[in-house]
Amino acid sequence: MIRVLIVDDHPSVMEGTRAMLQKASDMDVTISSSAKEALGMIGAEMFDIFLFDLYMPEMNGLDLAKRVLADQPEAVILIYTGHDITPHFNMFMETGISGFLSKTATQEQLFTAIRCALRGEVVLPLNLLKELRRDTVVQGRDKPDASAQVTAKDTEILKYLAKGMGNREIAERMLMSQRSLEYNLTQIFQKLGVKSRVEAVVRARELKIVLSDDFI
Repeated sequence: MIRVLIVDDHPSVMEGTRAMLQKASDMDVTISSSAKEALGMIGAEMFDIFLFDLYMPEMNGLDLAKRVLADQPEAVILIYTGHDITPHFNMFMETGISGFLSKTATQEQLFTAIRCALRGEVVLPLNLLKELRRDTVVQGRDKPDASAQVTAKDTEILKYLAKGMGNREIAERMLMSQRSLEYNLTQIFQKLGVKSRVEAVVRARELKIVLSDDFI
């Protein structure tokens, strides 16, 4: 029996997902409407896989995933969201989760995503796969040594800088605190050998870390 825990503050979505999953004879689904309640349940019961909503009032799905993975490093966690995760994909993977799942997924897609995750496999939408391929090609071009130190997370921040976003907006997009973002910016400046946001964007464009399209 596969024991599933769904954590979502939207009761109708959560109940609908549970109803679909329980049509499989080998799935036993438990639900929780808050991260705090879920942490108590996780400490008292064993689950094979977790579906965490990304945006919840007290604690978002990524922070909840970090808490669970700190105690259970082998936990299999899928972020369950109705939002486009493409801009945050690299950050999601760095968290240690096993993948993500759209709230618009069909019953068959739900089953596939869960069974694949339990086998250590990840299901990716074609549009995201194409975007990842584009990023790989861009980052694989010959560049000066400075760009070799720039991580995928750094690149994401630089693209937001190129669009003229402020620290608060970038931090919200990246699902991190402004203090963490400021620390990351300092690291980026050091890697690129610059002293300001404008210089960082100019240098990143020279190194082809950000492209013309990223300024739109």
